[in-house]
Amino acid sequence: MVVTTMNVPSKQLIFVHPDELKFQFELERQSFCDLKVTNNTDQNVAFKVKTTSPKRYYVRPNTGVLHPWDSCVIRVTLQAQQEYPPDMQCKDKFLLQSTIVSPNSDVDDLPQDTFNKDSGRTIEECKLRVVYVSPNSTQGNAEDDSASKPGRGLNAQGNQSVEDKQTLQRIKEERDAAVRQTQQLQQELEIWRRRSRQRKSNSGFSCKFSLFVAIIGIMLGILLKLSLSPPATA
Repeated sequence: MVVTTMNVPSKQLIFVHPDELKFQFELERQSFCDLKVTNNTDQNVAFKVKTTSPKRYYVRPNTGVLHPWDSCVIRVTLQAQQEYPPDMQCKDKFLLQSTIVSPNSDVDDLPQDTFNKDSGRTIEECKLRVVYVSPNSTQGNAEDDSASKPGRGLNAQGNQSVEDKQTLQRIKEERDAAVRQTQQLQQELEIWRRRSRQRKSNSGFSCKFSLFVAIIGIMLGILLKLSLSPPATA
């Protein structure tokens, strides 16, 4: 019996999600995209992120060590730009390099040639393209893109959902402000009512007191008149 074998390619050291960097592009505003990287092995794996435009992006962390089956999130921030790129197309590229390191390795202890292919290490590379998305993208464009390019259609719908969330958040904040203002007006109205009742109570008391003083004065006048009048003669 003859058994044939096939060369099965080994799985990648690191799994990256998503497979492209997408930024909502707005003038003079930063935008960010998160990458989740996962170690697919039972060994420690070091990674490093490189880009063709290092002055345009801020990457943290740009280097790290993942323990077996561990994962982390890399945040890539697009710095505020002063002008739109032609046709909203971006030629920037990112490269994620990974290699196996010793079990006790720490990111601060990595040799300078860790990601140098000339060092004899096996370096895996994952290339990521950059996509700019306009915040004014319409649902119709998203449907057109989904018909021709399913991946990009889903991305446009995702951006639309982000805009919807931002709109709902703004509406919620305005509603909360209106509720607080209404509560404040109700409190002021209640204070005004209490003061009004107190004034009416004080006014009623003053009238009663004046009437009582008047009656006492009349009685004193009558008694004084009687006391000063001469006695009747027989």
